[in-house]
Amino acid sequence: MKTIKKLLALTLLISVFASCTKDLNIVPEDDQTTLSEKLFENETAYLEVLAGIYANLSLTGTDGAGSSNIQGLDPGTSQYGRVLLYLQTLSADQMIWSYENDPGTREIQRNIWTAQNPLILGMFSRASVSVAFANNFLRETTTEKLDARNVSAATRADIVNYRAEARLLRALSYYHLMDLFGKAPLVNENDPVVNFNPPQADRQQLFTYIESELTAIEVDLKDPMTNQHGRADKAVAWMILAKMYLNAEVYIGQAKYTEAADYCIKIINGGYTLATNYADLFMADNNTNSAVNEIIFPLISDGIETQNFGPTTVMVNGSVGSIEQNGTPLGVGAGGWGGALRLRREFVQLFDASVFNTDARNTIISGSRDIEIRDISDQDQGYILEKYSNAKSTGGFGSDQTFVDTDFPLFRLADVYLMYAEAHFRGASGTNTDLAFNYINLLRTRANNPQNNLSMSDFSNNNEILNFILDERARELHWEAKRRQDLIRFGKFTGGNYNWAWKGNGSNGISISADLKVYPIPNASLASNPELKQNPGY
Repeated sequence: MKTIKKLLALTLLISVFASCTKDLNIVPEDDQTTLSEKLFENETAYLEVLAGIYANLSLTGTDGAGSSNIQGLDPGTSQYGRVLLYLQTLSADQMIWSYENDPGTREIQRNIWTAQNPLILGMFSRASVSVAFANNFLRETTTEKLDARNVSAATRADIVNYRAEARLLRALSYYHLMDLFGKAPLVNENDPVVNFNPPQADRQQLFTYIESELTAIEVDLKDPMTNQHGRADKAVAWMILAKMYLNAEVYIGQAKYTEAADYCIKIINGGYTLATNYADLFMADNNTNSAVNEIIFPLISDGIETQNFGPTTVMVNGSVGSIEQNGTPLGVGAGGWGGALRLRREFVQLFDASVFNTDARNTIISGSRDIEIRDISDQDQGYILEKYSNAKSTGGFGSDQTFVDTDFPLFRLADVYLMYAEAHFRGASGTNTDLAFNYINLLRTRANNPQNNLSMSDFSNNNEILNFILDERARELHWEAKRRQDLIRFGKFTGGNYNWAWKGNGSNGISISADLKVYPIPNASLASNPELKQNPGY
């Protein structure tokens, strides 16, 4: 049993004031959202309330996978990891979702979204709920509140760490809002709860706020790899900062590659090691197999305790082909979801060279399929992928044949290796070319790729190396909610210098507007907070 899973399942809504989500004009659906002083008579309640913030990353409500604690939002369009996957991956060149009647998917994967899109609303709202949950926890753990409750010294010592984790989870949500939307309502625990419309913060303001929060709490977070599975530590804070610095030119128009590399080294020195086998990272026991040494922060999944239609459940069931009926070895029903997910041609072609024939990252199934997807509704067109599974590395399968036990690896060491290499070749000072190639070669060696001794002599210029790193990031990190951000950083998401199948709603891809580098603020959010202003182009 994953250590924190039962706690997550039990405390998602216990941890919320009925009013707390009004911080961000989000309406809770459940009526059992009342915190009282009676709850805190038992000092274990503080960890339970903290677990509610974590639970928002996995669950959508307290009454099973089909419940939602956000009024008006379907759980399938508002699960944190799933909507993050859709907005970062389905919008780019790796994935196609067959069932375009599912709300919002057609517009996202064809890059024709509007401010009415329910998946965009789901992401904005779910991240905002995380902020509200964190703010509520921080209000309930002030010195004044703890004094009034006569909280013991031992629990107070723990609460220092708990508060740091709450602030980190709030920063994580603001990081996603900054990246995806470019702006967000900025609110903290000191702001009023009732009759308050949070002011809008732009990317520069959000960047500064997140950076200041993460550096301030570092001392109070647990050291890397010392917290419970599924809980955040210093390395998670460092990872968010490294991501921000790597993308700083996009976010704030300033190059911060040296800072990105510095934080990558801090993470690498935190004791993480690569999983023995690439497949271990995406299996039902990735909380106990060799993946635990590589995964820096997972989004928890469990087929019994935390049933949800999150990213791993979607990707495992969706990877079962309509022709292949390959669900049994993946640990789900034989027919799965019948070809719900398939691969765009451009991603498949990244594995065309013969050196990828034995590469463990190449889990593409072609069979009798056509590489082209001319009709998105035809599940027999396009190759499929078997990256994620509900099988265990030791044999056997997860606890349920629909809802998988596989955690979603939001952050992991392999990404850090590639970030360091990219930062180096983008001009970071104090970095090392040999070390950059060593990190790339370690990943290729782990993947059983025979081309695992790359060096400067294999490339003619820096631009060629950077384009190689972009491709290698796709090969290593595909379907991990990274691709949109990567393409934007490399100047290949909008415009027409790189097109992919169904980009811009053209079967072979067409140019799309630069405005699409950020998503629109949802109309529902604009209506509820007059302080918010729409992004240009929407």
